[in-house]
Amino acid sequence: MESAHSLDVPIVQEENICLPLVISAVSKYWGVDLPLAEAKDIAKRYPGVKGTILIEGVELAERHGLASMILNSSLKELQRFIDMGVPPIVILPGIKDVVQHASLVIGYDEMEKTILHYIPEPDKIGAIPDQTFDKQWHEDDRLTLLLVPPDIMSEAKIASDNRTRSNRMCFDAEKLRLQGKTDEAVALLKKALELNPSNSTASCLYAGILNDLNLQDAVQHYKKSIELNPQCYLAYRGLGNYYLKAKDYPSAEEYYTFAIQINPYRFVPIYKNRGVARLEQNKRSEAKEDLQKYLDQMPDAHDKTSISQAIAELG
Repeated sequence: MESAHSLDVPIVQEENICLPLVISAVSKYWGVDLPLAEAKDIAKRYPGVKGTILIEGVELAERHGLASMILNSSLKELQRFIDMGVPPIVILPGIKDVVQHASLVIGYDEMEKTILHYIPEPDKIGAIPDQTFDKQWHEDDRLTLLLVPPDIMSEAKIASDNRTRSNRMCFDAEKLRLQGKTDEAVALLKKALELNPSNSTASCLYAGILNDLNLQDAVQHYKKSIELNPQCYLAYRGLGNYYLKAKDYPSAEEYYTFAIQINPYRFVPIYKNRGVARLEQNKRSEAKEDLQKYLDQMPDAHDKTSISQAIAELG
């Protein structure tokens, strides 16, 4: 697809848990080759962690001369970055059992009203309609990562402030959580919320840690996240998980349903969880429907056999 607003980003196909594809591609775009060996060494700190750890890739790029900033952006601002020659990285919903992912925006098409995304294959570009993209992007507070040479950051007229520092702390806190440093992660998220009390992402991450610790305070922080961003899928899902563990099955079903209404294709295991909540309320047909949706969207699920058996038993 040709567009008057498109950037030529090099094709990169090799990645690592601590050097995500988008970080490597943006770095190469700026003429910086990040060492995969260094990323592999860092990855040893994360045994058993699934997916990629974006902030480790950011820190690797920073060590090799690039500057970064994490902000809450807009479609208009993304277009401005593209027109300046800056490809922004955005946080979008995941699919199947991946809860979120980072995508590299490489252009936009005014005529087609689409946002163009990087695909690491020759002559391929992903195009998403503006409105669809913005709706999905909103679920994660329109988070945007800029990774550029320091002089370009100045030209972009994006200055660090309490909001961007608060966003960075969220990513740093998530890294600490993955390293098992829960207390340090909590302290950093509290500081992030002091810097920017309106940071929905920080509230949601803080609630998530409290939820992992089975603490009731998780509820108020999830609800604060939703108050700040009514499209915060992860907060609705988190409340569903909290109430499922608490065996408050009507509330679990309610919040899972809210999340599914926001995005019916994000994080497929939510259907299994809602199915359990419904089954515990003896809503057998609804539970069966949810379990079937889970398998329909994840035909290669690790627990396919047991879920198929449960569906059969529900008649």
